[in-house]
Amino acid sequence: MKKSVSTVMVLLAAALWGSMGLFVRYFGGLGLGSMDIVFLRVSVAAVLLPAVVAILRPAAFKIRWKDLWCFAGTGLLSIAMFNFCYFKTMTMTSLSVAAVLLYLAPAIVVLVSALLFKERITRIKVLACLLAFAGCVLVSDLQGGSIPPLALLTGFLSAFGYAMYSIFSRLAMDRGYHSFTILLYTFWFSILGVAPFTDLPGTFEAVRQGGWPVWGMVLLMGIVTAVLPYAFYTLGLAGLEAGKASVMASLEPVVATLLGAAIFREIPSLVSAAGILLVLAGVVLLNVRFKKV
Repeated sequence: MKKSVSTVMVLLAAALWGSMGLFVRYFGGLGLGSMDIVFLRVSVAAVLLPAVVAILRPAAFKIRWKDLWCFAGTGLLSIAMFNFCYFKTMTMTSLSVAAVLLYLAPAIVVLVSALLFKERITRIKVLACLLAFAGCVLVSDLQGGSIPPLALLTGFLSAFGYAMYSIFSRLAMDRGYHSFTILLYTFWFSILGVAPFTDLPGTFEAVRQGGWPVWGMVLLMGIVTAVLPYAFYTLGLAGLEAGKASVMASLEPVVATLLGAAIFREIPSLVSAAGILLVLAGVVLLNVRFKKV
């Protein structure tokens, strides 16, 4: 796959992920908790993906038992933990704060990729990661300490979980697995990680009472924030370095911030805007190709 196509796929994935906060607020208004929302989201993907894979690439169902840990990593350590922590953070603070805290993930991916995949850590990468970290610090302090410490903790954990998807996906690809295989088993494992912490009777009752409009929102959330973006990102990851793909996905907090401002009137303060600019500056640095001298 051409790098330009991979780049477009990763950016599309990031843009779609940026809409997650809208669905969190909607379903939260119905009385659903964080893990209830995660369960609905991943369930749609777990149900729809087998049909898609069966049509487009039936061979993708085949895996080696010894490689199950790769998919446990993407499904349990990444999807389940990342979604819970990210959604939990958004219930305790603004969409923009949650999104920017999440984007410590590129720095984690860059560091781990250097260790596992021998991706180079250049001075530009180090500077970019420092800028991103400084931006997150500014955003976390923008309300004068009013952000709960638990929100900061879950924000950092969401970043770690998010980073692990790129890492374990790359490990699976290095073992010869197609992107469809990774997606399929990722969401099956994620169901196992999420279901025990979900109020299943309460969740289904809330959706049932809402009728077809709520069922439609469940389907829309699953497609827009799970099936399509993870498909785009995983396919794009096949043509890019894990670190670079993760950094390019930093378009997500920009989308989340714009949506938060447009729909919920969460207008960023000057300090918040400065933090976001620092994060974006790090993204730009990691995406610019510098000539060797």
